[in-house]
Amino acid sequence: MFSDNGLGFGPLEPVVSLPGVTDIAVTPCGAVWIDRGEGMREVTLEVPFSTPARVREYAMRLCAQLGRRLDDACPIADAASMTGVRVHAVLEPLVPAGAAISIRLPPRAAPSLGDIERSGFLPHAWVSVLRRLLAARASIVVSGGTGTGKTTLVRALLRECEPTERVVIVEEIREIGDLGRGNFVSLVSREKNVEGAGEVSLSQLVTATLRMRPDRIVLGECRGPETADVLRAFNTGHRGGMVTIHSNGIERLPQRLVALGQLSGMSSESLVTLADGAFDVALHLERAARGPLAGSRRVSCIGHLCGDAPTGPLGVSEERGSHQRAKGLRGEVLSTWDGMGSPVIFPGWEEFSSQWGLEDDGGEVT
Repeated sequence: MFSDNGLGFGPLEPVVSLPGVTDIAVTPCGAVWIDRGEGMREVTLEVPFSTPARVREYAMRLCAQLGRRLDDACPIADAASMTGVRVHAVLEPLVPAGAAISIRLPPRAAPSLGDIERSGFLPHAWVSVLRRLLAARASIVVSGGTGTGKTTLVRALLRECEPTERVVIVEEIREIGDLGRGNFVSLVSREKNVEGAGEVSLSQLVTATLRMRPDRIVLGECRGPETADVLRAFNTGHRGGMVTIHSNGIERLPQRLVALGQLSGMSSESLVTLADGAFDVALHLERAARGPLAGSRRVSCIGHLCGDAPTGPLGVSEERGSHQRAKGLRGEVLSTWDGMGSPVIFPGWEEFSSQWGLEDDGGEVT
């Protein structure tokens, strides 16, 4: 049975309690869809939402429990509980009727790398690779689309860290949740109040972490000006940190980082220099779109950012200005995995393995 310290899910309670549910979506007409790791499937409630008005009322009550306002004056709400349950809701007229509700549930218990390996999330060969990178205090950027498991992976990686290490987490809303360890702090940004005061931004929180004696700084998601702040932090001796970012692939990471960092007003040249020194390894996650593994999530690539002359997908193009922002920096894929068999390794893996002491951990070339 799922428990969240008294958070009431009402008619969704039986669905929330099903084993393995990670996401629940309620459409404005009252249809309910769930994801148990194999893509979205429609389910029938014991007590269904009878009208769009019922969906609207439910969305407002659920957000109110989490301290977020949802009404005609504030028709979009993004809220989360202390344990990592995330709720997003949108009211009519932004949707045709009622409300659209999205609920993200954290794992019943924080998974270990061994746990997610057994679920098919990553290959056995990469478990020891990631453990060695963590022990060596490599800084890690985790990329992927929405719902690919970025937070799940970060949570599993943090469980592998020494319990004496002080972990400071910064998030827009609390998703990583309780790590089951004592020496960590979870910081969450705050929006302006109705009077336009009281805002605490992610950038301010990232700066605050530097004064909190962190062993590892974790940014739940790079999505704006705070990207430049975390790049600075990771260039000033704060190693072993982790961030997540939405990206189409490791090859596109330089562009994405530079584009987000420019929101802080920094030049592309400065951001490229910071990004080059900030991250030691990049992990990319995907959800299979078709085939026997359709709907499943996995770590599909290990790579890193290189500061040498760009080639390949991120090569500088005079015709395509967006690529020029990543001039001098490229994302290099070192090993890939299709969800079955052993990982495939690429020429750069040998040098990377030697640098981090990962020999014999990369899997076989297939």
